[in-house]
Amino acid sequence: MTSPFENLVGPGKALRAEPPDAKEFAGLQRMGLARLHDAQKPGLALESQFDLAYNAAHALCLAALRWYGYRSGNRFIVFQLLPHTLGLGPEVWRVLSKCHEARNLGEYEGMLEVDSRLVADLITACGQVAVKLGALPPIKQP
Repeated sequence: MTSPFENLVGPGKALRAEPPDAKEFAGLQRMGLARLHDAQKPGLALESQFDLAYNAAHALCLAALRWYGYRSGNRFIVFQLLPHTLGLGPEVWRVLSKCHEARNLGEYEGMLEVDSRLVADLITACGQVAVKLGALPPIKQP
C-alpha cells in the first residue's frame, strides 16, 4: 500500500522525495516558533499578526513534511497533509486553508481581509501544529 506522500511524488506532482535534514528541520521549527511568539505580541496591527502567524504555520508544517523526507513545490500542500504528517484533523487544516486563501488574496490582489477571530483561530491552529511538531523524535542523520 502506498503512502499519501508517495502518491504525490513524481514529475509534475506536488512533492519530491528528499532525505530529511536535522539542521533544516531545526531551523524551520525555530523560525516558526519565533514568528508564532511575535504574532501574539499586543499592539501589532491585525495584518501583521496574521502575516506572522500564517508564516509561522507554514514554516512549522513544512518542517513536519521535511521530517518525513519530502519537499513541497506548493505552499498549500503542507497544510493539506497535516492529517498525515502530524495527525491533525480538519479543525486545524481548515483554518490554515482559509488563511492560505486570505493570504493569497492579500499577496496577489491587494485585498487582505482578516478579522480578530480569524487571527485568533490561526494562532490557536498554529500552536497545535507547534505542539505536535515538538513531539516528533529527532531526525537521525545517516
